[in-house]
Amino acid sequence: MSSRARRTAISVAASLMTFSLASCGVLGASESSDDASPTQGNDLLVGLLLPEKENTRYEQFDYPFFKKKIGELTRDEGIVKYANAEASSTKQADQLQQMIEDKVDVIVLDPVDAHAIGDGVRKAKDAGIPVIAYDRLAEGPVDGYISFDNELVGEVQGRSLIEALGGDPGSSEKIVMMNGSSIDPNAKQFKAGALSELNGKVTIAQSFDTKDWKPENAEANMAEAIKKIGKDDIAGVYSANDGMAGGIIKALEDAGVTDLPPITGQDAELAAVQRIVTGEQYMSVYKSYPQQAENAAEMAVARVQGRDIQFDALARDKVDSPTQKGVPAQLVPVVALTKANIEETVVADGFYKVTDICTAKYADACAELGLK
Repeated sequence: MSSRARRTAISVAASLMTFSLASCGVLGASESSDDASPTQGNDLLVGLLLPEKENTRYEQFDYPFFKKKIGELTRDEGIVKYANAEASSTKQADQLQQMIEDKVDVIVLDPVDAHAIGDGVRKAKDAGIPVIAYDRLAEGPVDGYISFDNELVGEVQGRSLIEALGGDPGSSEKIVMMNGSSIDPNAKQFKAGALSELNGKVTIAQSFDTKDWKPENAEANMAEAIKKIGKDDIAGVYSANDGMAGGIIKALEDAGVTDLPPITGQDAELAAVQRIVTGEQYMSVYKSYPQQAENAAEMAVARVQGRDIQFDALARDKVDSPTQKGVPAQLVPVVALTKANIEETVVADGFYKVTDICTAKYADACAELGLK
């Protein structure tokens, strides 16, 4: 099956279902772990390197779910050594080096700069420490990769924006593209997927790569776009994630826009879900971070304990980085989050409670949607 066909198949499946957090294992892989004779016991030291704190997902979901799953897989004997780089590639390189010196058994790495961290990955490999790339594909000799289908994410965003513009908006409609960081390989894939849906259907009047994914940088970029295009001539905004969507909305409101154009997002942050409820933001991309984190924990433990059958079951896809071909990978499905499916996605999966979303400020809007 071609990658395009595979992404289409995943997209169709994702639009028809939500993902229960109770079913995070893949193909019964976790159940098979006792069938093999591990080369290493449960007293593992697992390194987890996450890239930043601007996006709330890392501290709120990825780290706690990963840590909990490691405990379950190792009968609470395994220890997670965690570090967050706070958007500094230099800091992350130092953190990786420290984990090598601490002789961790395996490293799960979400790189700030996929290229810059390549030397550190090679050092880990030379020290006999396997590295699982997490969310973003690091360069260097990684042993595996787990992420979402990033081009599909962009396709879902682009398709949703076109739908919000009536399905056949025409090239006279002008949009702004607010892409992610230029050093993040995922941002390039989101952009490519979105362009496959947007090109030829609208005019991309302004396009930005947003330094460090920071909302304040997106806000400044949007203010520049408004000056060049005109506040009343922007039909829609492609925002690669929710944090930047917040900055974009602020720039539009500061410019006096009261009827906001449709704006996309990604990550299903609580503030973004609330903006979707009120109509300030059109959509987000819901990704099951608990599923990603838990399956990453399974991959890491299987790899370091020599459970090849389990690892292979968890990494049935293959991806290429600039330095390595055929990296074993798992690509987790995604779903478009709009007003229509809040209850069936983030609420049903336990991501948020209705009471988290429907605070006093949003009570009337929630009532209109039947959220209770």
